[in-house]
Amino acid sequence: MPTTLSQSDLPGLDLIHRGKVRDVYALPGNRLLMVATDRLSAFDVVLPDPIPGKGEMLTQISNFWFAKTAHILPNHLTGEDVASVLPAGVDPKLYEKRAVITKRLKPVPVEAIARGYIIGSGWKSYQASGDICGIRLPEGLKQAQKLPEAIFTPSTKAAVGDHDENVSFEKVVADVGADLANAVREATLKIYAFAAAYAAERGVIIADTKLEFGTDEHGVLHVMDEMLTPDSSRFWPADQYDVGISPPSYDKQFVRDYLEQIGWNKQPPAPKVPADVIDGTAAKYAEALDRLADLRLS
Repeated sequence: MPTTLSQSDLPGLDLIHRGKVRDVYALPGNRLLMVATDRLSAFDVVLPDPIPGKGEMLTQISNFWFAKTAHILPNHLTGEDVASVLPAGVDPKLYEKRAVITKRLKPVPVEAIARGYIIGSGWKSYQASGDICGIRLPEGLKQAQKLPEAIFTPSTKAAVGDHDENVSFEKVVADVGADLANAVREATLKIYAFAAAYAAERGVIIADTKLEFGTDEHGVLHVMDEMLTPDSSRFWPADQYDVGISPPSYDKQFVRDYLEQIGWNKQPPAPKVPADVIDGTAAKYAEALDRLADLRLS
């Protein structure tokens, strides 16, 4: 059975960050130990109830995509055995499928988002102003419609409890410089195009995805954190897709829809999530892992 972990506890290791989902520890040699817990955030707020096995599924599907896209851009993985750095007395089975050892990179302070379809906050922005992140779109688009071409729509990288905000590409240039901004945009769109084509062959539409990047000591750009997971992407079953509605999905939209239905104001603290929504979310994540990567956690 998949393990359940709401919060990691690794005595003796230096915890440097506890994020919405991941706990990050410093390791010697300019490395990190990243642990994907079963915490779930929605609308940038961490929910009180974990999704059993979620961290294992996130890590396994990220590792799958990191390997698949290594020809496009290097990633943060070192490939080292997680058990080799765990403190004495810690059960390695709890961490072997949900943790990775990575290079310690300098994060690029932007959420790099590629959108191939108009949905979510992009749809709301388009309805209000006809654009997303300053990119003017054709008139008359419908909800969930495929865009003429994928677009790069960055957002701020908010602290835990704060909300990400969409920003223009010009703002990214001002923050990180033109060369790095262009490199991030190009890598984001290349990775999205590759993954979308791969997923389409398996009956899955990747509507959008959010990536994170960092640079090493030589200034080389790497993709890091997580990649094309149900937490960071919208996955739609192609055989149930239709323009004009929010399609069913293999991601945390299942939880978002529930929270919207109960009228939560999207401010902490988040409400408790019923058992059937927790189980349904876990099943959605597992189906995405199976369909995209032929992986099943036992």
